[in-house]
Amino acid sequence: MPDLKRLSKITDARRFLVPTDGSQAAFEALDFACTQAKRTKGQVYVVHVIEVKRTRPLDAEMTLEATRGEHILADAERLGEVVGVEVEGELLQAREAGHAIVDEAIERAIDVIVLGTEYTKPFGDYQTGRTTQYVIKQAPCQVWILRMPARGSEGRA
Repeated sequence: MPDLKRLSKITDARRFLVPTDGSQAAFEALDFACTQAKRTKGQVYVVHVIEVKRTRPLDAEMTLEATRGEHILADAERLGEVVGVEVEGELLQAREAGHAIVDEAIERAIDVIVLGTEYTKPFGDYQTGRTTQYVIKQAPCQVWILRMPARGSEGRA
């Protein structure tokens, strides 16, 4: 028999972290996290990670990427307003997005990381990207993945 006390903790998560790259999948994940946070009177943190190539200093000025990231975070905060949940956004620079996401989850004592992922089949089978794989393996908390439907399969059962 499943541990019912543990299962109730899953649905009572209060601190959500949603990484966003500005994609539809990321905003679907954010909407889901906001809905859950509203139900539990929780908090939602959203991060946009700018990956810096190893050939550049980690603190390199990346104006175009930062401007795009700020727009994405502003959109995320507006989505939170629509749902009725305060969303706190942060722009990060790192070598690898997965590392930054996991570090942020540790620093903020996150209960759940909610990842939105597109449906991609680069080699004939569905595959997750390296960031999703890293977060699944290294996260100190639960990871919920919302995979978008395959293109052209919307509305099919």
